Amino acid sequence: MAAIGTRGTVTEAANFKPEEDVNRLRGAMKGVGTDEAAVIDVLARRTVAQRQRIKEVYKATVGKDLTEDLQGELTGHFEEVVLGLLMTPPVYDASELKNAMKGAGTEEAALIDILASRTNAEIRAITGAYLKEYGKSLEEDIEGDTSGMFKRVLVSLATVGIDRNYSKLNVKSNDPEQSVWPFSQDIYAAGEARWGTDEVKFLTVLCVRNRNHLLRVFQEYKKISGREIEDSIKREMSGTLEEVFLAIVKCLRNKPGFFAERLYKSMKGLGTTDTVLIRIMVARAEIDMLDIKAEFLKAYGKTLHSFIKGDTSGDYRKILLQLCGE
Repeated sequence: MAAIGTRGTVTEAANFKPEEDVNRLRGAMKGVGTDEAAVIDVLARRTVAQRQRIKEVYKATVGKDLTEDLQGELTGHFEEVVLGLLMTPPVYDASELKNAMKGAGTEEAALIDILASRTNAEIRAITGAYLKEYGKSLEEDIEGDTSGMFKRVLVSLATVGIDRNYSKLNVKSNDPEQSVWPFSQDIYAAGEARWGTDEVKFLTVLCVRNRNHLLRVFQEYKKISGREIEDSIKREMSGTLEEVFLAIVKCLRNKPGFFAERLYKSMKGLGTTDTVLIRIMVARAEIDMLDIKAEFLKAYGKTLHSFIKGDTSGDYRKILLQLCGE
């Protein structure tokens, strides 16, 4: 099984021998304490597919679950990263969504980051994993844990059954501008051109999520309104609704740039938003971390590596730095 992406910092280990990795992990958990360096060297240097194979061999040869054994050995943020690495991407995203809605309060950032950035195929896999893992549909939990227009946007993003193929649109002209003008006009009429905001119209246009078409809509919108779509969203909306619409637009324009900004904000100022930092580093390490690092350097003049090094500590820092790449 090949690696998930071609722009990740984590790539397939050469001469991969899962039996040897299992022995190293068993040795790391023997006696008092745990050899975290060995855990990092194995799991942070293997792809998702290779980690799944390690889990299979571990259960076959040891008769126990690797995740459960490591969970009993590790603590804190280091444990969170390791357990995340042992999951497949759909299961990891499903677990992050579940945790975001579990208990009192909701971590809206997790719902926004995941649902606004994943492809239709990824969303389909996530919703399947969510139902299998938790016995409830993702849509059902979103509806029970969020409210208002924010809920409606999230439900729309979590739904992939609607027709999102704009090649099927019945337009009278072959001119691309003719097919985007009605949609850019709809957004303008829903916001800048009226008192108050018709959020449903924004949802109807933006949550369709055909990237190539929407990028042309944004260009036409600027011609009509004189503003970038992001500026209008900031003027017309607030709170989580503003955040989710901005996330959709940013991911359409430049997904690595979106994640670079989220990483920067997670480490900027006093304290670190570790849940955001961990989620992005685990989820993107094998997909587009090289691009995220490049966007981070371009936007902030410092490397992601240096930010992680200066903002985290101990084994938690070491495993994040390994996922970041040297």
